[in-house]
Amino acid sequence: MRSELQSGRRVRALGSHGKMGVVSPASCVDREALEAGCRALSALSGRQVAASPDALQRDGGFAGSAAARAASLMEMWQREDVDAVLCSRGGYGSNYLLPLLDFDALRMNPKAFVGYSDNTSLLLALERSGMVAFHGPMVASDFARGTADESSFRAVLGGEALDLRFPAGSPVQPLIAGEARGPLTGGCLSVVVTSLGTPWEIETQGKILFLEDVNEKPYRIDRMLMQLLLAGKFRAVRGIVFGAMLGCSSAPAEEETLPRMILRVLGGLRVPIVIGFPSGHVESGNITLPFGVPAALDSSKAGVRLQVEPATFVAVQNSNS
Repeated sequence: MRSELQSGRRVRALGSHGKMGVVSPASCVDREALEAGCRALSALSGRQVAASPDALQRDGGFAGSAAARAASLMEMWQREDVDAVLCSRGGYGSNYLLPLLDFDALRMNPKAFVGYSDNTSLLLALERSGMVAFHGPMVASDFARGTADESSFRAVLGGEALDLRFPAGSPVQPLIAGEARGPLTGGCLSVVVTSLGTPWEIETQGKILFLEDVNEKPYRIDRMLMQLLLAGKFRAVRGIVFGAMLGCSSAPAEEETLPRMILRVLGGLRVPIVIGFPSGHVESGNITLPFGVPAALDSSKAGVRLQVEPATFVAVQNSNS
């Protein structure tokens, strides 16, 4: 697979003594779930886990004020003993942080940042700033419940490639056959749509677009896809991968299924489209995907294959153990 990764897009490698940092950029977090997730993450990674002192703050439904959440993220990112920053959970509120973060400072010390759902707004902003962002499991949800895919998490944060194969008959279904190559981008569909018209608007040209969501009615998904279509965001995509889309199926009495609706709206693009990919809102096996990294998608009657190149990691000597 020929690399299309920009030379400036890089991320800090996991040091032998580096810690995993945990922040709460969005909704408030349950203490027991956070503590359980931190224990599971530590056991899986073999590293210490450092939760932000403010991770359990509450300000209404948020995990503290926007200023406090932004400050916590900046502080955790700038810690020399922390190699990767993970979100505790999603919910709502990460968009408040966008105008408060110093993306130039973050880019000067690139680190792995992992999350999904509402945190899609941060993933897109980091990617737009030239960094790799990781769509993957969160601490107080996936790690606490044991629904993270350990293999992909270890691989992509360890600087390894992914080669994900889903045979015919698996939950990952080809809707339109074909091959596509380009950097991955995307995230939670409803949050992707809200990026339109902002300085952090999703950039899709020449990319493989990953979209997922949970508990959205099919007509709402139709409307969001049409919004992206009318905004020109599908004009130059090379392939589209839909997630598991839990709770988004049509009612039994409705004639149009979700796959049929997707084909009605996007079938004319003539790019490969698949559905059912397990990353984000899933029941189990939440796969970690690096955004901003070149990938190759193959969709056919035989199944689906997604290959993702290693992220460009920069080795950093940890000053603290």
